[in-house]
Amino acid sequence: MAQLAETYACSPATERGRGILLAGDPKTDTIAYCTGRSVIIRRLDAPLDAWAYQDHAYPTTVARFSPNGEWVASADASGCVRVWGRYGDRALKAEFRPLSGRVDDLRWSPDGLRIVVSGDGKGKSFVRAFVWDSGSTVGEFDGHSKRVLSCDFKPTRPFRIVTCGEDFLANFYEGPPFKFKHSIRDHSNFINCIRYSPDGSKFITVLTVSADKTAKVWDIMEDATGKLNRTLVCPGTGGVDDMLVGCLWQNDHLVTVSLGGTFNVFSASNPDQEPVTFAGHLKTISSLVLFPQSNPRTVLSTSYDGVIMRWIQGVGYGGRLMRKNNTQIKCFAAVEEELVTSGYDNKIFRISLNGDQCGDAESVDVGGQANALNLAIQKFEFALVTTDSGIVLLQNSKVISTTKVNYTITSSSVSPDGSEAVVGAQDGKLRIYSINGDTVTEEAVLEKHRGAITSIHYSPDVSMFASADANREAVVWDRANREVKLKNMLYHTARINCLAWSPDSRLVATGSLDTCAIVYEIDKPAASRITIKGAHLGGVHGLTFVDNDTLVTAGEDACIRVWKLVQQ
Repeated sequence: MAQLAETYACSPATERGRGILLAGDPKTDTIAYCTGRSVIIRRLDAPLDAWAYQDHAYPTTVARFSPNGEWVASADASGCVRVWGRYGDRALKAEFRPLSGRVDDLRWSPDGLRIVVSGDGKGKSFVRAFVWDSGSTVGEFDGHSKRVLSCDFKPTRPFRIVTCGEDFLANFYEGPPFKFKHSIRDHSNFINCIRYSPDGSKFITVLTVSADKTAKVWDIMEDATGKLNRTLVCPGTGGVDDMLVGCLWQNDHLVTVSLGGTFNVFSASNPDQEPVTFAGHLKTISSLVLFPQSNPRTVLSTSYDGVIMRWIQGVGYGGRLMRKNNTQIKCFAAVEEELVTSGYDNKIFRISLNGDQCGDAESVDVGGQANALNLAIQKFEFALVTTDSGIVLLQNSKVISTTKVNYTITSSSVSPDGSEAVVGAQDGKLRIYSINGDTVTEEAVLEKHRGAITSIHYSPDVSMFASADANREAVVWDRANREVKLKNMLYHTARINCLAWSPDSRLVATGSLDTCAIVYEIDKPAASRITIKGAHLGGVHGLTFVDNDTLVTAGEDACIRVWKLVQQ
């Protein structure tokens, strides 16, 4: 079986010009935020202690802890609110649809009995309050004519609710049952956020993080005016991604989130101290690469938006690699001294790597969009690139050979010494090529697959190679006699996206669109597999082994997970 050991969580889904909501549970120093169809919960003092709730059918927009910390209420873009248990099997307690459009904010009452939501009512009600275990409404919320962006419960009795939105109004409601009391009309534009002070004496309509890339701490005076106490400057490159879009003050932590998904955690008691920084991907992770000589073990991950991140086993986030040409990434390969990338054009980029620093990129045009990019590990200056219609050999940044073919290539792999290549095609056939200098010669054609080939990898001892297809089947081949070594690997229910071998060539893992990863032992029947169900919402797109018993997976949910494999 497989046991989840670590999670490198994704960052919140961000959008330029729109703030994001962070929720906190001060008792456990835990935060919650939304990304895609998931709600991520993680501890500030232990960022590896993270997990995802993934049962929403639509993109999530806000999540809040109940006052006792036992429940979480989360909402999505369809107007649905789900209340579920934070611990154990995280069972669903209740589900309602109080609004007909997107929910923009959600708050619990201090006694934990009621929930108020605000958002886009699509011409109907923009605010609703209800008893969370029955769904019965507790008041009428007139007074808004447009989308309501924020709401809050007064944290002390008598209970009150405040709301604000795109009609430039901040409204005040008394109850329960709640009814309109009065409006504040002092704003001249959208009001993005509204919050009571913890003692319930004031509510303020200011946002303390900004697109100017700073966070500001304000002292609220007795006359309700604000005085600037301190400006917090977050480390960064000064680019658009450093704009701040979210914040949270929890216990001694001042938390900010940037447009690029970077968290900075300042100390309220010692704000001059350097902040703790961590981040995650925002988009689907497309590949993982292990640096086998690193100690501790280091993995690079890439997403199609061009982000490359470094992860250290047992530590987590190890920094972001900043390339000078921050182009999108389709194919990726790396060794400890060099990165090789391709995007959605005809170019291959070779980038020198010195620690966390990326050098200048050297580019070469390969005559078509690459669908696979392979480095010969024993002489990494040699690379094999395939396009839909050709096989291209590179020596450093020069094309030394281009071989046109009369079939459609979908995947490829090259042996560590660069003497042989396996090329997969749309027709499900594998073609073996020998490579001698700049000459590529077809040696054999292997037929077993019934779908387009999606991934091919040589085993570390080079005695075998594995292939996978879009028809959910994987096959392990003996390299010497080119016969099937392990068959009947048909336990996925959808396209297989990726393959990985363990360092001792004893295990092969497959990742699929069906959200699962499966690990097979070469010397045992395929039926004795280890299945990791629901490894990644939306599908598994990246795999690598850190050691013979540790598998790292990544997927469409932008998270990375480390699994310990325990043989039965």
